[in-house]
Amino acid sequence: MSKPSQDRAAAAAPEEALLVIPLVAEQARLKVRRVETGSGVRMHTKVSERVEEIDTLLRDETVRVERRESGRIVPADQAPAAHYEGDTLVLPVLEEVLVTEKRIRIKEEVRITRISAERRHRETVVLKAEQAVVERFGEENENGGGGAQGTTDQQ
Repeated sequence: MSKPSQDRAAAAAPEEALLVIPLVAEQARLKVRRVETGSGVRMHTKVSERVEEIDTLLRDETVRVERRESGRIVPADQAPAAHYEGDTLVLPVLEEVLVTEKRIRIKEEVRITRISAERRHRETVVLKAEQAVVERFGEENENGGGGAQGTTDQQ
């Protein structure tokens, strides 16, 4: 070989002759496990009762139905319709009566009156409320002492 061809071979040799083989590679694996620390939280609910007296105004409504015989004869085109007289609903009950001619006679009126009354009502009832109680244990509290520490959320 001549010298220029040797120089070219020498210059190309480091790139072509360099072969890297990885022998060791590190990998990270992450595992999570539960560790008992000796501290925790216990939670339970507590129901409390209190007696309270309620005082309210109640309204009772009843109706009184009164039937009145009428017997009036009226022309067919003047037959009365249901109407109010104050608090009383008047419902005419009609019937056709055969005479020499046909006429409308009011047989009776049904009168319905609404009667309202208010009365005071007093009763003692038991009301319940539920609270969540959280107890911490196994931790040092902020006062420097150990032991159980309890908190209560009340409504």
